[in-house]
Amino acid sequence: MGTRKLRYFFKEGVSSIFTHGFMSFASVCIIIACLIIMGSFSLLALNVDSIIETLENENQIVVFIDESYSQEEAIALADEITATPNVSRAEFVSRHDALDSFKETYEDASLLEGLDAEVLRDRYTVYMDDIALMEQTQHDLKEIPGVALVNAHLEISEGFVKISNIVSAISILLIVVLLIISLFIMSNTIKLTTFERKEEIAIMKMVGATSSFIRWPFVVEGLILGGFGAMVAYLAQWGLYQLISSSIISSNSLNFITVIPFANVAIPLVIAFMVLGLGVGIIGSLTAIKNYLKV
Repeated sequence: MGTRKLRYFFKEGVSSIFTHGFMSFASVCIIIACLIIMGSFSLLALNVDSIIETLENENQIVVFIDESYSQEEAIALADEITATPNVSRAEFVSRHDALDSFKETYEDASLLEGLDAEVLRDRYTVYMDDIALMEQTQHDLKEIPGVALVNAHLEISEGFVKISNIVSAISILLIVVLLIISLFIMSNTIKLTTFERKEEIAIMKMVGATSSFIRWPFVVEGLILGGFGAMVAYLAQWGLYQLISSSIISSNSLNFITVIPFANVAIPLVIAFMVLGLGVGIIGSLTAIKNYLKV
């Protein structure tokens, strides 16, 4: 493609943007709003997944060994416990270690003075690969001979898994709906240009201009609108994310929430925004002009 053609396509594309300034502005605003909403829910989904992953590392199942088992017999169960599906690792805690841990945990340790460690049970602290499978893991561990009780916080795991599923479902639904809206607005914006130039397009077709030559200025228009909207949306998303994450980090009541640093998602996010913005611009342009090329 020659330099003169490129200049012509770019000039016509830019000119069309300013000719329909209000609709062009509306298209960019819609793209920005849609991308920010999509980006916000995607980042929320990522952070919820990160919290669940942290919970998987911290949330534990406590497996109590039958009190009739000696410490040696309890230790011998380690291989069978770690071989259970979804168990990443298991740490043995003796009765004496459990008593010492209780004394360190409770402020008034005098209440535990004189308590014989033999009244407690040897136990394993079990860590899982996926907390969504906690209930099944609890059931499998109970089936091991020598296991007396399995203590698992099913309500916590089920709550976080439900939140994760809801956020993911809403994110996917919003992305699809907002993409359709963006394409519709972009297509209608460029249709205004093609409608005003339909006679010119028809004449160009009659004198032998190729469809691609006629189509390129409109594609350039869509690229500029989509690319500009994507960059503004990215910068706005960056500022919004930093503002919210700073508020969460500085809040004493929300310090249990771990926020993913924006630097960790910056590159994938800018790529996604540019691909979506440019994609909406190109598809919207091609959709708007295709009927006018049928001469």
